[in-house]
Amino acid sequence: MDTVQAQSQSRHPKGLWVLFSTEMWERFNFYGMRAILSLFMVHALMLGESDASIIYGGFLALCYLTPLLGGFISDKYLGNRYCIMLGGSLMAIGQLLLFYSAVQFSADLESSKTVFWLGLLIIIFGNGFFKPNISSMVSSLYPASEKTKLDSAFTIFYMGINIGALLSQYFVPLFADVKINGVQDPYVFKYGYLMAGIAMILGTLIFVFLKDKYVVDPAGKPIGDLPSKNISTENSVDGESQTAKFAGKNMVIAAVLFAILFFAFRYILVSEIGFSSVAMGQLVKGIIYPFIYAAGISLAYLIMSSAENKVERQRIWVIYIISFFIIFFWAAFEQAGSSLTFIASNQTDRHFFGWEMPASMVQIFNGIFVVLLAVPFSLAWDKLRAKGKEPISPLKQALGLALIALSYFIIAYNVKDLGNDGLLAVKWLVLLYFIQTCGELCLSPIGLSLVGKLAPKRFVSLLYGVFFISNAAGYALAGTLGAILPATGDKFNKAKELGVNLQDVLDKKITLTAEQTAMFAKEQLPTAYKTFAGFEIQNLFEFFMVFVILCGIAAVILAAISPILKKMMNGVK
Repeated sequence: MDTVQAQSQSRHPKGLWVLFSTEMWERFNFYGMRAILSLFMVHALMLGESDASIIYGGFLALCYLTPLLGGFISDKYLGNRYCIMLGGSLMAIGQLLLFYSAVQFSADLESSKTVFWLGLLIIIFGNGFFKPNISSMVSSLYPASEKTKLDSAFTIFYMGINIGALLSQYFVPLFADVKINGVQDPYVFKYGYLMAGIAMILGTLIFVFLKDKYVVDPAGKPIGDLPSKNISTENSVDGESQTAKFAGKNMVIAAVLFAILFFAFRYILVSEIGFSSVAMGQLVKGIIYPFIYAAGISLAYLIMSSAENKVERQRIWVIYIISFFIIFFWAAFEQAGSSLTFIASNQTDRHFFGWEMPASMVQIFNGIFVVLLAVPFSLAWDKLRAKGKEPISPLKQALGLALIALSYFIIAYNVKDLGNDGLLAVKWLVLLYFIQTCGELCLSPIGLSLVGKLAPKRFVSLLYGVFFISNAAGYALAGTLGAILPATGDKFNKAKELGVNLQDVLDKKITLTAEQTAMFAKEQLPTAYKTFAGFEIQNLFEFFMVFVILCGIAAVILAAISPILKKMMNGVK
């Protein structure tokens, strides 16, 4: 009997592998689409790189904002299971709409754009239903006595995420990111969206057919069923309130706070209160980004106002504080799909062992390294825990921030003397992704685990939504920062073909004629340096140093306050 019990306590439940497989194919769907999204907007939909970066950041941000809605609906009405099936179905439909857009863009560009926006919108809501609920189910697989296994469980779960990312970042660019005589072929993007849609259908079907047998608690009862069916079981085990209750007064205060913050952030980001801007990039920056920031803060107030005791309040505060700091991590990390892809495409020697890989495939190294390192990281945490030397979660996340700062410092040093004509060796991007992967494994799965350990049961899906809104804020910031990418070598070459020295234009040594200005606009060439916090970003070195400074400062502050956070966690490690 003791042997059987010991085995049950040492092994992860089979339901983890069902969720692992479901998430793997969902991530194939998401990362496959992400790999080509910016390139599709630039080369097929004819949007500029800056607008594409802002839209890309806004899209990802909304994908991590809607989990708030998905978490709320799950906790109050549908439960985890039905939300996962609904979310998976919506994302499959959205990918098929993107496929249709990629088929039709050459015949009817405006109609293709409309279908594209609709597809993105459906994916956003689908992801909102899917993401917080599958993470919540991983946490629910483990009884209170085994919550210490969550860091290891989420690291394994995270490996599933990245196996899916790895597969998609190889196969999708192989078929959907093709250059002919150095010119991007926009007609093959459709294959990437089709592959993503098929993967999402497969992941949803795996969950539908295996959930009842394996996604159960230690007593064999279904996890994530309708909230009305969960109350009696969960109360009898843990004795916690299971229903989220918000006072009417607090909801009104949260709504007023949201409105004030929305317009405040809108003024900060686009320097206006009204809605005169009509360009897509400005609409995203002036509506979606303020919505995300305002929603995060107002929701934080609403949840905190419903805390039942001091311990709950302190633990929720830890989740909020951690969520704030990881904004900077994701702002830096998610340059992979925008600025780093543009750099890989336009100013990188991508020859790898004699083969020139597509620009969007360079991201594959993140997935490769996660798959290779996830298990060693999990084992390392387990060994340190057994010896009583495991760092607390906030300190692990501070290390993640420090590592991503290091990755950008190394790449900044290597582009410092690159000039306008030099090419960055792809090995430096590979090294960047290796270091960032180590940082990611210190931060992302650990953060998911921490929410599962600290969140009151009645708020667990909603607080996962809060955690993901920090991702959303990070992605919004990523879009803003990606838009300040300075001109890469291809821009200088294109200007030279037009008979203009781009460097002289940027340095204000020459003034363009009306005809030259029109040509620059048509070719999407810059006429001035981008600025950040009042500083001009004149070259790639200065661009990368922005991330070094932001993430480095965040790492130092989080490490410094970790002892305080440890006390506020009240015994949770």
